[in-house]
Amino acid sequence: MPNVVTAALVQATWTGDTESMLAKHEEHAREAARRGAKVIGFQEVFNAPYFCQVQDAEHYRWAEAVPDGPTVRRMRDLARETGMVVVAPVFEVEQSGHYYNTAAVIDADGSYLGKYRKHHIPQVKGFWEKFYFRPGNLGWPVFDTAVGKVGVYICYDRHFPEGWRQLGLNGAQLVYNPSATHRGLSAYLWQLEQPAAAVANEYFVAAINRVGVEEYGENDFYGTSYFVDPRGRFVGDVAGDSEEELVVRDLDFGLIDEVRQQWAFYRDRRPDAYEGLVRP
Repeated sequence: MPNVVTAALVQATWTGDTESMLAKHEEHAREAARRGAKVIGFQEVFNAPYFCQVQDAEHYRWAEAVPDGPTVRRMRDLARETGMVVVAPVFEVEQSGHYYNTAAVIDADGSYLGKYRKHHIPQVKGFWEKFYFRPGNLGWPVFDTAVGKVGVYICYDRHFPEGWRQLGLNGAQLVYNPSATHRGLSAYLWQLEQPAAAVANEYFVAAINRVGVEEYGENDFYGTSYFVDPRGRFVGDVAGDSEEELVVRDLDFGLIDEVRQQWAFYRDRRPDAYEGLVRP
């Protein structure tokens, strides 16, 4: 397995319908593959608008099964076609009344490896997610992919350090954080939290944000997606704040061992002293 992994992410504008949104992401993925990418991740509920700006039962129509729904089946075909690992976040229906904010992880041969369900569900103006989603119940899986060990943490999760740490303890080398966050709420945290998580847990993070204003609210999604390394440094430039963009970067996974040997954060953990962190 190579030390240097070429990875991609997409920050996208909403097109107005699922079919064109899927087609657009497929073309970005093909371009990423032409540029040598071996893994790609998309934004939160990438095949739909960010409908959580409102509370309306009509938006349950965006939900589909994982892995047997049409989007994940199509992403499996895309992975097989491009030879890339694909992280595909969607609105999942498990059964009637059981809905989750989910990301499917698909290996480079098109095989479905599993899914992550968002744990922390916000309920504030413009982010009415508790109306739609149950809290995730599958833990923090790390998937053994063709490029290495890949984890997922979704949007609001990023404010909670516990999941970042569990992904590291589970062996993650690269964590995708698909998001939908707007300028007025916590924009100043965007380039603070994920680099801090990458440093604290000594792995790479792919931070993905939507871009633009959509039809269901006034949230102005500001893009600025990026990759950050285990030293907290941006890998290449941060994406712009107003346009759709495909970001492709070379990630040197050899840096993970280097940093962990130098900083030794995992060695010096004190889980025996942390009981109070999980006390209700």
